[in-house]
Amino acid sequence: MSAFNKTAVLGGGVIGASWTALFLAAGKDVCVFDVDEQASRKVTDYVDRAWPTLLELGLAQDGRRGALCFAGSLEEAVDEVDFVQENLPERLDLKLEAFGRIEPCLKGDCIVASSASGLMVWEMQVGWKDPSNFVLGHPFNPPHLIPLVEVIGNEQTAPEAVVAAEAFYEEVGKVTIRVNKEVPGHVANRLQAALWREALHLVKEGVATVEDVDTAVWAGPGLRWGAMGPHMLFNLGAGEGGMEAFCDRYAASFHRWWDDLGEPRLDAETGAVLARGLDDEAQGCSLEELSAERDALILAHLKAVRGLRQA
Repeated sequence: MSAFNKTAVLGGGVIGASWTALFLAAGKDVCVFDVDEQASRKVTDYVDRAWPTLLELGLAQDGRRGALCFAGSLEEAVDEVDFVQENLPERLDLKLEAFGRIEPCLKGDCIVASSASGLMVWEMQVGWKDPSNFVLGHPFNPPHLIPLVEVIGNEQTAPEAVVAAEAFYEEVGKVTIRVNKEVPGHVANRLQAALWREALHLVKEGVATVEDVDTAVWAGPGLRWGAMGPHMLFNLGAGEGGMEAFCDRYAASFHRWWDDLGEPRLDAETGAVLARGLDDEAQGCSLEELSAERDALILAHLKAVRGLRQA
């Protein structure tokens, strides 16, 4: 497989612009395509805003920044590149058309990864004559800040393509997991959905306010989840007995909780309840201010964790 020095980013929205910043920071040349006539300005501005964060995290280094260019077509963007990150709108018809257009223009060993969160690999493979070098590389927003990327292939995917994609992502600073079986939502989105479903239920049942449910997460188990996942944390929670002792000790409690979990729906009533609660929680702060606060907290956490793990 290639050294992946030349990359293409298809779709220059928030996700694509964030990938672009990360690839540039890793010293990769990036060619971006987007139908928006203002894409070059928007992506360049996004990269400039993200660069201080990339420097602070050590993902960008002086003298290592890749070259950025913009293409007038999908075909032009992928010409002679080693790795393609596709971030087009989450519409299967658009993606299939794009794959059909770029496939004849790709180098033989080029890896194409889709950022799709709601589509399955098998659905998108329909757009390929040979899907062996096509994988799903699902990030979390924004990709230059949140480390995780889920890498997925299937029986039509060349095993070496999955390995190569993982190696590329890790080279640019990502933390990868391999999803061995295709399921809707992959892994992390399903975990998020499970937590949010119960959060909605607690609010709708009047157990706690929107703000207090949010506080219960970030001031409670969310702190632990930023360090380790639930299996390892519960393993530690039982002391020397480990997970077997934990299951023996708490099985009845968990079964009772699971049996009482709610099944709310995202209907208009739920949206209105959440909107009112979020207005109270925001205390007049704008979306821009809240986003900046979120990113600053994530950055501080990442720096702290990286410092401890590198010590």
